[in-house]
Amino acid sequence: MNEFWEAKVKLQWAEPAKSYDVVIIGGGGHGLATAYYLATRHGITNVAVLEKGYIGGGNSGRNTTVIRSNYGIPEAVRFYERSVELYQGLEDETDRWIMHAAKGLFWLSHTEANRRAELARAAVNQAFGVKTEFVEPDEIARQVPGINMNPGGQFPITGATYHHGGATARHDRVNWALAEGAMRLGIDVIPGTEVTGMIFDGAKVVGVRTSRGDIAAGTVVSNAGGNVTQIADMAKVRLPIRTHPLQAFVTNHYETTFDPIVFSADLGFYISQTTRGEMLAGAHIDPQPSFSRRSQQVFMSEIAGRIVALFPFMSKLRVLRQWAGICDMSPDYSPIMGFTPTEGFLVNTGWGTWGFKAIPASGEGMAQLIATGTAPPLIAPFTLERFAGDRALADRGSAGTH
Repeated sequence: MNEFWEAKVKLQWAEPAKSYDVVIIGGGGHGLATAYYLATRHGITNVAVLEKGYIGGGNSGRNTTVIRSNYGIPEAVRFYERSVELYQGLEDETDRWIMHAAKGLFWLSHTEANRRAELARAAVNQAFGVKTEFVEPDEIARQVPGINMNPGGQFPITGATYHHGGATARHDRVNWALAEGAMRLGIDVIPGTEVTGMIFDGAKVVGVRTSRGDIAAGTVVSNAGGNVTQIADMAKVRLPIRTHPLQAFVTNHYETTFDPIVFSADLGFYISQTTRGEMLAGAHIDPQPSFSRRSQQVFMSEIAGRIVALFPFMSKLRVLRQWAGICDMSPDYSPIMGFTPTEGFLVNTGWGTWGFKAIPASGEGMAQLIATGTAPPLIAPFTLERFAGDRALADRGSAGTH
């Protein structure tokens, strides 16, 4: 398996300095992308990325690697399409292999109501320049290997939207590429450093307290996944976030090439094939809020039955690994990016089950906000203030995992 060895990446962790222009809490994809774009787009390099564990060991290392922009509202379609574009160029820009693979994505409908919803999704996508089209059942049967077109006699496939931009990338390699790119330009990436509190000057946040000492900062940005409400509490900010576990698994190698990504919202799961040939499956969030990252047998038995109904060949495969991430869910299922009521403290959160696909666009947007003090158009609608102003961006219909 020599093709999977990494010979180029060189990561050199830093020791924390006493002060920085910007301190980013969270060393996953979003935090690393913000640092990377601060350096590459704005020349801001007096920056620290603090991670309490190891780099990329949180939700960035516990996701299912799907990249897409087939959302249901204009603001989300535009934002995620920018992320799709940035992912397509990330290997060339960083000179690192992130295993980016264009696959295409089928979002299945099983009822007439589903069919109408998918026709509407395709129309919204096309109106904002995203290549998504509605396809009929015979085309699905032709392009999706091993699919059962009428699983259990209860969920006949009535059509699907086909999203041409659907893709995957390897999560750890995305983290490494962004971390190394930031380091090369002088940014300090510091694992094993937990933020335990905020330092205030009056009502303004001017630094962080950590397990390795106090660090002064001109701006503090929370990119923490899962623990964001606890970080925000330290900054005296209350966020409309509830955190739920999300479980997934991969099987052993499947000898047939399975090109597309397939979602079934009614059956509550999605699958794709990894570069190594494993079948990767994700499902809906756990209904009970929790910070737990423990996977459960009940999840496996429930989801396996649904998957096998739609893809009978999966019954012959065996589960190799099972894991859980934790998802920060906002009331309208859209992210929250930007300033907070506490001066000097910014947040990037609310990514729910779709944070991996947003990494480059959120990093680019947050970097521009930090550098200029003004939110760029792509992230401006996702401000925390929208809830007080009754400007919710409800997009639950675009998530296949609720």
